[in-house]
Amino acid sequence: MPVATPDQYAEMLDRAKAGGFAYPAFNVSSSQTINSVLQGLTEAGSDGIIQVTTGGADYFAGHTVKARATGALAFARFATEVAKNYPITVALHTDHCPKDALAGFVEPLIAASEEEVKAGRNPIFQSHMWDGSAVPLAENIEIAKDLLPRMKNINAILEVEIGVVGGEEDGVQHEGSNDALYTTFADVDQAVQALGLGEQGRYIAALTFGNVHGVYKPGGVKLRPELLGEIQAEVAAKYNTGAKPLDLVFHGGSGSTDEEIALAVANGVIKMNIDTDTQYAYTRAIADYMFKNYDGVLKLRPVEELIPHDVDERCPSRTAGASLVSHGVLSAGRTAVSDGRGGSG
Repeated sequence: MPVATPDQYAEMLDRAKAGGFAYPAFNVSSSQTINSVLQGLTEAGSDGIIQVTTGGADYFAGHTVKARATGALAFARFATEVAKNYPITVALHTDHCPKDALAGFVEPLIAASEEEVKAGRNPIFQSHMWDGSAVPLAENIEIAKDLLPRMKNINAILEVEIGVVGGEEDGVQHEGSNDALYTTFADVDQAVQALGLGEQGRYIAALTFGNVHGVYKPGGVKLRPELLGEIQAEVAAKYNTGAKPLDLVFHGGSGSTDEEIALAVANGVIKMNIDTDTQYAYTRAIADYMFKNYDGVLKLRPVEELIPHDVDERCPSRTAGASLVSHGVLSAGRTAVSDGRGGSG
């Protein structure tokens, strides 16, 4: 099916909130990983989100070129075209964009969508993330407030991070105390006062509850998904809204237990990012293929003795893609608490 329109994306998020599930949001960095995610979502019977980071966009553009806006546009055009061949709906999103990358990544992408909308077409991306976790909270919110009207004008959604996700992802790294890994109601209240609750433009928020990017053993990180419910209740009480007024995002979920994911979703998470796990599923399969086919691929021998099939780069890529498909099916199932096209559950 075609990539989601703005209205369809808004309906997807509303459906997740009402149905008690979260959409898996997969980071990709190549045409192979895009196709694998689309196939995995199809086999899971799940709609979803495909997203690209600054580093992924650099890679799409050509790893020595570093033209990330160009790479992101290439990603979007490829994904938009191939998604038409799959019976699921996906939205396109740009992940973590720190302050020093705004001018070369998110801002030109918004400008490109503004031109599309002026011409009567849909925005290129359905949502963009501004990651202000490395700057003071007041500055983080001020930049978000500047971006939100532009996003509203192109009928797209802004993702903000209020708090700090630990670890490192594509150069965005937390180097402060662990206390910063837990968002407070005071932090969120400042954001709500500045950004509103949808009337100034729709946004989704990555509140942190001990999250850490990367791989860790279950129990190695102290997640407190109940904190999300506490903050939701305080916002609802202060602003006299219905239950769970905030649409939330779960970052740094690798290694989380099913129970932690379920509680986060129950407290308003509607989007769950999946990156490190998929990288491992892909690269581990390539390593496995190389070692299992040592004689054909790695063993030194004269060129005239090579068998073309053995050295065809598509063979390990297909194996890696199949591994990523299987991981995508599993990931979609883990985020689905009910069957609402958010997963196979």
